[in-house]
Amino acid sequence: MKAEIDEGSFDSEGKDVLRAFSAMIVMAALAAGTGYLWLQHSLAPVAKDAAGSRTLAFEVEPGDSLWRVAAALEAEGMIRNASVTRWFAESEDIASQLKIGEYELSTHQSTPEILEMLVRGRVRTHPVVIPEGLRATEIADRMAAAGLADRDTFLAIVLAPESPARFGVEGPSLEGYLFPDTYRFARGVPEWKIVEAMVDEFLRVYRELVPDPSKVGLSMREHATLASIVEKETGAAVERPLIAAVFLNRMKRGMRLQTDPTVIYGIENFDGNIRRVHLEDASNPYNTYKIRGLPPGPIANSGRAALRAVLEPADSPFLFFVSRNDGTHVFAKNYAEHEANVDRYQRRRR
Repeated sequence: MKAEIDEGSFDSEGKDVLRAFSAMIVMAALAAGTGYLWLQHSLAPVAKDAAGSRTLAFEVEPGDSLWRVAAALEAEGMIRNASVTRWFAESEDIASQLKIGEYELSTHQSTPEILEMLVRGRVRTHPVVIPEGLRATEIADRMAAAGLADRDTFLAIVLAPESPARFGVEGPSLEGYLFPDTYRFARGVPEWKIVEAMVDEFLRVYRELVPDPSKVGLSMREHATLASIVEKETGAAVERPLIAAVFLNRMKRGMRLQTDPTVIYGIENFDGNIRRVHLEDASNPYNTYKIRGLPPGPIANSGRAALRAVLEPADSPFLFFVSRNDGTHVFAKNYAEHEANVDRYQRRRR
C-alpha cells in the first residue's frame, strides 16, 4: 500500500517549528542585548556627572587581593558591582597587577578607569613645602608631620657619613643639599627616595649655576656652606649679595667669619640665647669666632638666590654688618664704623 502524505499538515507543522526557532533566536538576542546593557551599566561610573561625584582616598595594602579590593570598592560606593569588577579584571588579565599605594578615586570614574589607575600605580601624592634656610632636622620634622617619612629614618640617611658619596655631593653629611622647594610624594615612598629627590634637585640647580666647577674658586662643599651662612644671616633678597661679599672679603684677608649662625649650629640643644661662653668654645668645630675660614659643612639648606649670591657677590669693600632689628642690616668698611653701628642699633637698644 502506498503511503499518502498530507501536505497541508506538513506545511502547518513546519511553520510552527520555524516560528518556535525564530522566537528562540529573538529571545536569545534579547537576552544577549539585555546582558550586554546590564554589563555596561555594571561597569559604568556610579555618578552620572562630575558635579555630583565624590572622591575617596583608597589604599591598596600589601597582600590585598582583587577580591578584597573589589568588595571594599563596592562597599564604599565607588563601583556598582564587585563580581563584575572581578570578572572584568580577570578577562583583561590584570587581576594580579594591582599596585600597592594610596589612590584618590572618584565616583565619576568607570570601573575600567579605576582598575587602570590601580594597575598603573597612579598613586595619590601629598605636597610638602620646604622653605629656604631650614636645617635637616627641621625638614625631617616637616616630612614626618606630613606623614611622608619616619623622622629618625630620614635623618639617619641624611647624616650618614657615606651618604654624600652615595648621592653625589661633597660634605660630612647631606646637610645643605636638601634643596628647598615644594615637593609631592606618595605615602609609602622609602625615605631614601625622598632624600634622593631633594639632593637631585640641588644638583640640578647647582649644575645650572656652575656649569664648569673648574672656573669657580670654591668647591661644591665650600659653595654650599657659604650659601647656607648667607641664607641664615638674612631673609632680605637684596642683601644676599652684600652679605656674601662681606664673608668673601673677610676670607680673602684671612679674617675669621665670626658669624653667630655657625656657632649656634654647633651647639647641642641650643636654648635660643647665644652667650659669651659659646663664642669662646674652641671645641665647637662650627665656632667661626675661633676657627679660620669656613666651618666643616653647611649649616642649613639654602635656595637658588643664596647659591647665586656666592657666585655673584656685590662689588663692595664691606667687612662688617650688624642688624637694624627690622630684618635688614647696616654695613661697615672698618671696625670703627662697625662699632658705631653696633652702638647705635644694638647697645643703645638694650
